[in-house]
Amino acid sequence: MEILPLHREIEEYLKKHKLEKKFLKQSRFLKSDIRHPGLRVELLEPKHLRLFSFRIDDRYRVVFIFHNSRTIEILDVNDHYQ
Repeated sequence: MEILPLHREIEEYLKKHKLEKKFLKQSRFLKSDIRHPGLRVELLEPKHLRLFSFRIDDRYRVVFIFHNSRTIEILDVNDHYQ
């Protein structure tokens, strides 16, 4: 699995919230096994948009899409509870 380079705004968000190491760890899981239980990947509503998320930790999640079966683009990192 390949993850496209992050947008500058996402990199800044990760840095601001001190999530860089956690994000890298979860990204390695995503690249090797998208079904890894620590990721908790889910298809978001509305399902026809084909947006997915995985958890960085209990508070933060990453929203992403598949460009094809082997390429992922990260669209957003957000606080799940705000």
